[in-house]
Amino acid sequence: MEETLKIVVLVKHVPDAQFDRHITGPANTTDREESILSELDEYALEAALQLAEERGGPKAGNEVIALSMGPAGAVNAVKKSLQIGAYSGVHLSDDALAGSDAAATSLALAAAIRHLSADGRPVDLVLTGMASTDGETSLIPAQLAERLSLPQVTFASSLEIAGGQVTARRDAGPYSETVEAPLPAVVSVTDQINEPRYPNFKGILAAKKKKITSLTLSDIGVEASQVGLAGSWTVVESAEARPPRTAGTIITDEGDAGIKLVDFLAAQKLL
Repeated sequence: MEETLKIVVLVKHVPDAQFDRHITGPANTTDREESILSELDEYALEAALQLAEERGGPKAGNEVIALSMGPAGAVNAVKKSLQIGAYSGVHLSDDALAGSDAAATSLALAAAIRHLSADGRPVDLVLTGMASTDGETSLIPAQLAERLSLPQVTFASSLEIAGGQVTARRDAGPYSETVEAPLPAVVSVTDQINEPRYPNFKGILAAKKKKITSLTLSDIGVEASQVGLAGSWTVVESAEARPPRTAGTIITDEGDAGIKLVDFLAAQKLL
């Protein structure tokens, strides 16, 4: 039997891409009223579940913990993760976290991960998606690795763990490279790594019995001044709604449509 794993998967509650995104409040933060589990995080969750199942699942002592940071509604990202198959969930929520940028977010998440290692069993692997579908910065994995003093492997399109080591393939255009790192490690995965499973009726019922732990900043030893707007390295000074789309230019073919099209493209400096 291969070594058991304690895996933390970061999952984010993001605005649903089916709707227009909006900025709200004096701090110009994202309106998260219509939010769902970030689609890209489902690939990280599936990777974690496959690694755990290869080692006998929860009965063998493996752990797959879905960790989300955000306001009260962000617990829905954890619940969805449990329905998909995560073994337990953690929701980090505190009013002081509002407005946190990537740096403040990674500080809080790193502290939460340390907290999850304080039960006597350290976290072996932190898995994330390649980016969140709202900010799309891809900064959190690298910042987490730095704050936790762990090796990082980013944009993995395949992932294996054996002998206390993670081996990942990273694809870049026509080339691929294989990267190895010792555990514990932070790994982000792409949307090419697997096909995430969907929650079925059995999974939805089972999720109701799974544990969700709620954490605040005091629980993880973080001061309010270190996160939120006060602890962020960046700030949005102003934001404007994009202008409505205007009607396009219609070219009627009267025998010279090609010439008109070329003139139009030239005027737009596209030629």
